[in-house]
Amino acid sequence: MSGLTHIGPDGRARMVDVGDKDVTERVALAHGRVHMQPETIQLAIGRDTKKGDPIAIAELAGIMAAKRTSDLIPLCHPLPLSSVKVEIQPDSRANALIVTARVKTSGRTGVEMEALTAVSAACLTLYDMLKAVDKAMRIDGVELLEKTGGKSGDYRKAGT
Repeated sequence: MSGLTHIGPDGRARMVDVGDKDVTERVALAHGRVHMQPETIQLAIGRDTKKGDPIAIAELAGIMAAKRTSDLIPLCHPLPLSSVKVEIQPDSRANALIVTARVKTSGRTGVEMEALTAVSAACLTLYDMLKAVDKAMRIDGVELLEKTGGKSGDYRKAGT
């Protein structure tokens, strides 16, 4: 377990000390999918349900979740985010709504968890907003696509 920075030499969980790291620009991009019936996609992109506009509300939920990541994930550092963008687009071939989040900060630690949290919350919000008409929706593919900045260098998922 020596490669796991959140596990101390004694095997106990710890918050990593980032105090000596350089402040650099950090950006992370993540995405996920909510699969649903074609009729449900049409309802969502029509942006008018009894609960309101599911896409606008889910995008806002993703932004709010990114800002609260350290409250949700125990060992995450609270970060001053300089930008959070959440976008939801239909993919009719996959019968899904694709949620993408891009998060940016200048800091001593990355924003991968903030991007993943934003995507997860937006996907869950879409489910909540549309479950009255489609309880069989499926959330999948929540993953980090790329990240830049920091000591570990840049990462880009193969094929993106």
